[in-house]
Amino acid sequence: MPSPVSVTPKSLEEYRQHVGDAVIAEIEELARPLRGARVLHINSTAFGGGVAELLNSIVPLLHDLGIDAEWQVIDATPEFFNVTKSMHNAMQGMYIPWTNAMADTWREVNRANAEAMTGHYDFVYVHDPQPAGLLYYVRLRDSGGLGAKWIWRCHLDTTEALPEVWDFVRTHVQLYDAAVFTMKEYVRSDLGPQVAIIPPAIDPTSTKNTPLPPNVVREVLQRYEIDPDRPIIAQISRFDPWKDPLGVIDTYRLLKEHRPGLQLLMVASMANDDPEAWSFYERIVRKAGEDYDIHVLTNLNGVGNLEVNTFQTAADVVMQKSLREGFGLVISEALWKGKPFVGSSAGGIPMQLDNGRVGRIANTTAEFADQIGDLLDDREARESLGGAAKEHVRANYLTTRLLADHLRLMNSLSANGSGPKQRTALSTSTDATGGAKGARTNGKRVRSKPVRKT
Repeated sequence: MPSPVSVTPKSLEEYRQHVGDAVIAEIEELARPLRGARVLHINSTAFGGGVAELLNSIVPLLHDLGIDAEWQVIDATPEFFNVTKSMHNAMQGMYIPWTNAMADTWREVNRANAEAMTGHYDFVYVHDPQPAGLLYYVRLRDSGGLGAKWIWRCHLDTTEALPEVWDFVRTHVQLYDAAVFTMKEYVRSDLGPQVAIIPPAIDPTSTKNTPLPPNVVREVLQRYEIDPDRPIIAQISRFDPWKDPLGVIDTYRLLKEHRPGLQLLMVASMANDDPEAWSFYERIVRKAGEDYDIHVLTNLNGVGNLEVNTFQTAADVVMQKSLREGFGLVISEALWKGKPFVGSSAGGIPMQLDNGRVGRIANTTAEFADQIGDLLDDREARESLGGAAKEHVRANYLTTRLLADHLRLMNSLSANGSGPKQRTALSTSTDATGGAKGARTNGKRVRSKPVRKT
């Protein structure tokens, strides 16, 4: 059965110093009609990956606003996670042989978890394809769906999803009252529920994102045998084919030809819903060989939020060489620290880089090497990009904006009473920088102050 996840309490007041009084006041106003509401978030893992990070911030803040929020994780087998990793890859465009046996494994885990769900809620958020079948099986025994409005949150870039896998997922998602995507480009034209566009965000109060004293940074680097006095480049993300970790090493080796002191940090969390990560970890280590300036580090080496913060803070340039990327919280994390960044044009990366204004965009290995090399050689360019990057994140990609967007969505669902067969178009639209501009309900814009303003 789904297991509850404990979260550390948070106060909205902690964010005032980062976003200002107007933003805090707006959030409190948006939350007022929802006080006492029962909200359940459910996903596949409590650790590793962006969804868990988002929920660790959002759930306690909902509590602080007087909303009865819970977070649960489904109970699943290793076989299920092998299937859902294939689904994850297929949803992002990779060909996989989708079989009846795989579909049956997915159905069985969703059915068992749905049958074990108890209680009544006002809103249930289901994250990504892994538990997307919960609503279907809940309704087999409770046509009212536990009394809740159900929201499916897709964190993936589905623009080139494998048709047979998308069709399978879509038949279950069609039952939801709303679906949330990171970018409007990810929304499939054949999707029935009302849609909201809500990019993710980072928590400026978390251990991963608070400023660190130089002596702490130095001590952590030395603990991992990283030389703080030589240049460092870093990519921090899961080890999977979409992040192109082998291409990251190729980029480093091109740069190393003319910068013999260069060091590369490749850092990931090994999440329990990502069995493929082990295979890529082994391939990365083999390709790194005996180059001791390549540091391949994970939570199994004791890397936690403090260490990730340290590595991002210490890097001269941070990169993200993704081939597919739904959003990539690590990008905004590095930008928030004022780091010069080079990212690919995949998915939500250009949006975070403001289409090249606050970071460089590259795609091929040679382009990455050229852009990173240019920044390594130009301190003034690094500092200029870093300053603009931090303010871009402050305006668009902090937890407070994310929280406000979801409060708007829940208020809209409460107000219009839409269901899976009564579609109402709601979209928290974004401007060119990704900032929230408000919502559309029944084709009309709901006026509100932009949360991104400070």
